[in-house]
Formats: sequence, C-alpha cells, structure tokens
Amino acid sequence: MNVVYTAHATSSGGGRDGAIRSDDGIIDLDAKMPPALGGPGGGTNPEQLFAAAYAACFHGALRLVAKNEKVAVPDGATVEAAVGIGPDDTSFAVTATLTATLPGLDQSQADDLVAKAHQVCPYSKATRGNIEVNLVAKV
Repeated sequence: MNVVYTAHATSSGGGRDGAIRSDDGIIDLDAKMPPALGGPGGGTNPEQLFAAAYAACFHGALRLVAKNEKVAVPDGATVEAAVGIGPDDTSFAVTATLTATLPGLDQSQADDLVAKAHQVCPYSKATRGNIEVNLVAKV
C-alpha cells in the first residue's frame, strides 16, 4: 500500500483519564472514563472518538459508492455510528452499529448502497472479522 497520509495523535496522562491531542492541535481533548464504566464522565473517550471517525469514514464511502452507481445522495443524509464496549472472555470488546439515513431513496436502494459502502470503507475493512458490525439503512 502506498500511504498518502498519516495522522498522528498522542494520549497522555493516563489513557482513559488523561488527554488526547493531534500533532496539529486540532484535536485537543480531555479523556475521562464514562459513568457507565465507573468513571466521572466530563470528557471524551475512545469509543466516542472511534464512533466519530467510523461515521465520517463510512459516510465518505457511502457517497463514493453512490457516485459510482450514479445515485444522488439526498440532502440530509447522515451516518450515525454507535460503538459499544463490554466485557468478553479475556478483557473487553467493542461492537458497532452504523445507521445510514438516506431520505428519499427507496429501501432496497438504500440497503444496497450501505452494503456496498461496507465493502469499501477502510474502517469496515479494518474491523471485518474482528468486531461485530451491524448495518442499518433508513429512508
């Protein structure tokens, strides 16, 4: 693979209870364990950051697939990623549900675009076979 861009971010001060900063300073956030995991909340966490990144990446893949299929992505189209975390046999694991809302398309067309986007999205490729990913298309 010919890498054309590399993002850099650093966690400091304790991981889930510390800070996260990108090398360009655009991301500069406090990280806090969410109350559901016994923490105080009041900051972001890895699951929120992963959900935001996956939603944006998948939305881009969805638009690419739609363009290649000559389908106009409707105004108001959104992708929501819900990332869950919970215990597994050895420690913790994550799951993801991607919900693409494509108003104005018919259900079969929306389902087809979402399935195809899941094949080309780099985050979907990275998670395939590693975590449970559920796809939902809403019209």
